Amino acid sequence: MPKGIYNVPKAINEPVKGYAPGSKEREQVLATFKELYSTTVDVPLYIGAEEIRTGKTKTINPPFDHKKVVGTYHEAEKHHIEKAIATALAARQQWVNLSWEQRASIFLKAAELLAGPYRAKINAATMIAQAKTVHQAEIDSACEFIDFLRFNVEFMSQIYAEQPVSSEGIWNRLEYRALEGFVYAVTPFNFTAIAGNLPAAPALMGNVVVWKPSASQVYSANVIMEVFKLAGLPDGVINMVHGNPVMITDTLLASPDFAGIHYTGSTSVFNDIWAKIGQNISKYKTYPRIVGETGGKDFVVAHPSSIPAQVATALTRGAFEYQGQKCSAASRAYIPQSIWPAVKEHLVNDIKSFKIGSPEDPTNFISAVIHEGSFDKLAKYIDAAKAAPDAEIIAGGTYDKSIGWFIDPTVIVTTNPNYDTLSTELFGPVLTIYVFEDAKWAETLKLVDETSPYALTGAIFSQDRYAIEEAAKALENSAGNFYINDKPTGAVVGQQPFGGARASGTNDKAGSVLNLYRWVSPRTIKETLVPPTDYRYPFLG
Repeated sequence: MPKGIYNVPKAINEPVKGYAPGSKEREQVLATFKELYSTTVDVPLYIGAEEIRTGKTKTINPPFDHKKVVGTYHEAEKHHIEKAIATALAARQQWVNLSWEQRASIFLKAAELLAGPYRAKINAATMIAQAKTVHQAEIDSACEFIDFLRFNVEFMSQIYAEQPVSSEGIWNRLEYRALEGFVYAVTPFNFTAIAGNLPAAPALMGNVVVWKPSASQVYSANVIMEVFKLAGLPDGVINMVHGNPVMITDTLLASPDFAGIHYTGSTSVFNDIWAKIGQNISKYKTYPRIVGETGGKDFVVAHPSSIPAQVATALTRGAFEYQGQKCSAASRAYIPQSIWPAVKEHLVNDIKSFKIGSPEDPTNFISAVIHEGSFDKLAKYIDAAKAAPDAEIIAGGTYDKSIGWFIDPTVIVTTNPNYDTLSTELFGPVLTIYVFEDAKWAETLKLVDETSPYALTGAIFSQDRYAIEEAAKALENSAGNFYINDKPTGAVVGQQPFGGARASGTNDKAGSVLNLYRWVSPRTIKETLVPPTDYRYPFLG
């Protein structure tokens, strides 16, 4: 067939729609929300061409109205997982041999579907089952997901274009092979974009995938599979399964064809998976790639030169957007005494102005946390703060689960630099603040670096350039995404590659070329154009 060296469409970030009152996009998403909310969906296992309904089901309930049922999903037995492995491997040969531009076209088409006819549906699904406001859904399930798909295609073409130099009489080249086996994708509830990208990125590079979405994200995951299929993704390339996570993981990791894991979730689960891979290492045909983004205890540190309103706004947005359920959410802050009264006034007033409720009302800034387990954990820490002699709640501190899993945005101020919620990941709308003496700036930076085991995101605020440089150096290993005079959330694909180290993961930077390198196994090819015919080298005389 004809060949060419193809240029892919230049990737640009998808514009974020405003959803202002009276706008077309607002009317569309609210109409779609209403339509989906009035019906129920039955989510199967997707294994190859089959939609498997096992009859062993669990309900899908909106976090903001947990008695409402919007659907069910079917849970797999072990033999279904084994079938998913076999199906993926059977699909591998044809998929890996497909021209790269054909793979690119599939995911570019998926991006266009999400940008156009599926935008309202993917956003409404995310609003319903993950309790995101329309703005949070838009920047996640529409824009970030679209960006992942488009930029990954561009990054793939850049990788394939990277070739070695060739000396006289020799042609050297690099083949970027898919991994030998299948990739296991494990995705979280909090970002639909991550849920779509973690299986899609390895698949784009020619790999086959078994994907287990979070049980709390199955609703929008089903829309993702619908989009992938409509975009022309061949059967068996991405297989979606649900069920007991330990059984699924153990079954997949026991396979000799396990070639890698693309993971976002808790640190403790990732540690367990890593240990199991180590235990099974002699079984595998090849050393698996282990790529994971895990927990965070993300910080904001203000210098005495900071502008209080800017610091307070960063805390308001960084800590409480999407109920603090972002890996990057600002969950601990260090504020100097000199500006604390002004920061406190701004912060408390902002929180008092929040509207809380269902995402169907676009004027709500906050909705419910994801499930009862999260609610109970957060309530426990709030109650402990109320009773602690070294802590004070200055905003929020109340909660109610009678209708939905609602935790009021809460601010804890502590006099103890080692207070529990300064180091423990809570994953909810709870911010802990430590107020420090202005003269102890350097000591406080050391405290920030050493208090938490995580190193995902962090932010500093200062109008003093010397202080900014000092903080950047002192906190060099404290955050994989470091922000100067901005909140620590909101990384944009292609602009701020996302990921951290320490207990926050392997820092393989989703949304960059670095991540895609993990899903290829390069082969070097050296071709000698005119081979020698005499073994004798000149030094032999």
